[in-house]
Amino acid sequence: MYHPRCTGSHYDMGHKYGSLMKQNSVHLSEVARLSDEKRKFGLSCIAACREVYPEAVEELQGLADGLELALGDLGGWIFCIYCYEYKRGCTCFAIRDADNMIFGRNSDFFTEIRDFCESALYLPDKGYSFIGNSTAMVQMEDGYNEHGLAIGLTFIPPKITRPGLNAGILLRYILEKCRTVKEALKALYSLPISSAQTFTMIDKTGEMAVVECNCEKIVVLGPKENGRHIVSTNQFVSQEMQRYEILCFPDYRVRYGVADKALNTADPCSVELAEKILGGKYGFMCQYERKFGFDTLWSTIYDLRNDRIFRAEGNPSKARFTEDVRLRRAKRKRGERAYQE
Repeated sequence: MYHPRCTGSHYDMGHKYGSLMKQNSVHLSEVARLSDEKRKFGLSCIAACREVYPEAVEELQGLADGLELALGDLGGWIFCIYCYEYKRGCTCFAIRDADNMIFGRNSDFFTEIRDFCESALYLPDKGYSFIGNSTAMVQMEDGYNEHGLAIGLTFIPPKITRPGLNAGILLRYILEKCRTVKEALKALYSLPISSAQTFTMIDKTGEMAVVECNCEKIVVLGPKENGRHIVSTNQFVSQEMQRYEILCFPDYRVRYGVADKALNTADPCSVELAEKILGGKYGFMCQYERKFGFDTLWSTIYDLRNDRIFRAEGNPSKARFTEDVRLRRAKRKRGERAYQE
């Protein structure tokens, strides 16, 4: 995974990253293959985003300028992610008890994009600092911000779409602008949504929720019967949202059941428990047959009580979880500067 450090204005963050990609001969072939339909949809999404989240468009403009691409082409590709796809994995969960609050997520996707995955530290001039993991630029798939809000998405094959913010841009907005689950929910109800997805989130107070949503409807689900955990995969669980499902692979339900059972019956809430679940110790979670070109690309654990981040860069049944201290170190340095001033 790349580990970019993005600082300054949104335009500058995008331009620096785009220029670096250009220098390293990173070519985005997907942009060149963008159909007229997708380009038109992407332009409509850019216009909608500019109204509610102009910072994201500024960063995209900087990225496009650095790559020497047109904003409409690059932005069209970014905003069409999650709106024209039908195969992704991903499992999210959160669990709490009297001593700990843990968030876990596996990111499952095609192995051909493994080398393009990134775990970025964002320190924007305007907005909260955060660590965000992704398979594409600007948009995020899971993350943890300076206020201790952890969030991750799972993709749902879309039955309907509408110009707006896709799953990754929505999650980026929440990381950058929200401190709590309550604030994140308020934001989602106010933003134009383009794609179909779930968001699993937990904050430092222990409040947690799974949000199932698309461009027509939002449903918020609280903790399970035991009151201590939530789970999501690539399916809608609520009755209200199931009518929007068009495709559900068997492993979606298997992964959901494995995580739900383990969280309900297994060891006390801990980082070690999350590692075991994500690594497939309790049943199918990341054990994909590599011959199909699909795998868990990274696995993330956020320990909210202790403000710690762990990540396995690769399949967690083989790759070791290591601690990422970049955000904590950046917060400490900022605190030291404020004290000196």
